[in-house]
Amino acid sequence: MAKPQSPFSIPAFRHYWLARFCSTIALNSMVVIIGWQVYDVARRTMQPREAAVQLGLVGLAQFLPLMALTLVTGLVADRFDRRWIVRATVGLEVICATALALLTWRDAVSLPALFMIAALLGVARAFSGPAFQALSPNLVPPAILPAAIATSSVAWQIGGIIGPPLGGYLYAIHPPLAYAVSAGLLLSAWINLMMIPPVPRTAGGGRGNPWPQMIEGLAYVRRNRLVLGAISLDLFAVLLGGATAMLPIYARDILHIGSSGLGHLRAAPAVGATVVAIWLSRRPLQRNVGAKLLVAVAVFGVATVIFGLAHKTPMPMLVALVCLAMLGAADMVSVFIRQSLIQIYTPDAMRGRVSAVSILFISGSNELGEAESGFLAALIGPVAAVVAGGIGTIMVAALWARLFPEILRARTFDPPAPLEEASSLEKAA
Repeated sequence: MAKPQSPFSIPAFRHYWLARFCSTIALNSMVVIIGWQVYDVARRTMQPREAAVQLGLVGLAQFLPLMALTLVTGLVADRFDRRWIVRATVGLEVICATALALLTWRDAVSLPALFMIAALLGVARAFSGPAFQALSPNLVPPAILPAAIATSSVAWQIGGIIGPPLGGYLYAIHPPLAYAVSAGLLLSAWINLMMIPPVPRTAGGGRGNPWPQMIEGLAYVRRNRLVLGAISLDLFAVLLGGATAMLPIYARDILHIGSSGLGHLRAAPAVGATVVAIWLSRRPLQRNVGAKLLVAVAVFGVATVIFGLAHKTPMPMLVALVCLAMLGAADMVSVFIRQSLIQIYTPDAMRGRVSAVSILFISGSNELGEAESGFLAALIGPVAAVVAGGIGTIMVAALWARLFPEILRARTFDPPAPLEEASSLEKAA
């Protein structure tokens, strides 16, 4: 039997791809609307800087469940059928989208309700993230795994392009419709997940004491300095440089472009990322991958700084969109290299736990970055917060080149030796 040359030649991966595509559109649409509603509701009774704090709290509401559940969700992804984990979490997201549609339709949206549903979405992401990431390598042969990661990223990024403007436009037409469409897309994702057949994989986690097994993911990341450096680089770079939390403020109070314009701003990073993801799916990076990871993070910081000052240029909207697209393109290079290194350097029996640690760091950079940006904006203003964050990201890239020389020494995606260390950790448990 001929070996598959493309991930799409495997039916299970096609269903996986469609599920990720539909769920990404829905969740990106919901995130935009939730951010807009939080800021809009807060501005009715608060000054702009006080309302910015509420945007930070939304990010915190999504991150705290992830932080509390990370060790548990990683072990769950290694002990149980990963297909049923993602099916259950997408089902919870359907319920959240439906609840938001009903609340919006009845004009009963409040800050506590938005925070509570944001926290439920955080719980869903905590369980789905490790299972989703660890499921992908079970569906394709190792030889085409980098291509599968890039192709999966295309679904994620295209969904990121379609979701934000879709949410903005549908909300402008009829607010409840935006959430109703998201619920329908999530239901479609759930159906595709139900069509993935059982897949062979290495059993992990065992039935012994769960606590040492949960700690294994952290132990492996700590001992593998390449994985640790790649994960922590994303954490600190995006924690400082993430400007997405400020987009509702830029749309309403700085660029004055409304909810539909906010959708364009949220989509711009995904446009740049999708172009790069399509390129990488056809021509994956093969040489000097570590150095390119550091350069991509530095470019991310530069684009963030210029975006922060876009309103001072003659064509502020155009400059903002171009900078956000560049930011997304650089982030896609970083995501592709980081995910490929982590998945290839980690044995299947531990992928759930290591993916959980990775997702904790990634969500720490995203949700905590939103909280940090919101709180910093309340202190020094949104423009200064964005610019300072971009400068901090550039400094992180330079510092990590010195702290983790293993990153610079990573020239290809081939691990230097068999993963005996991880196997011994698994046996010791």
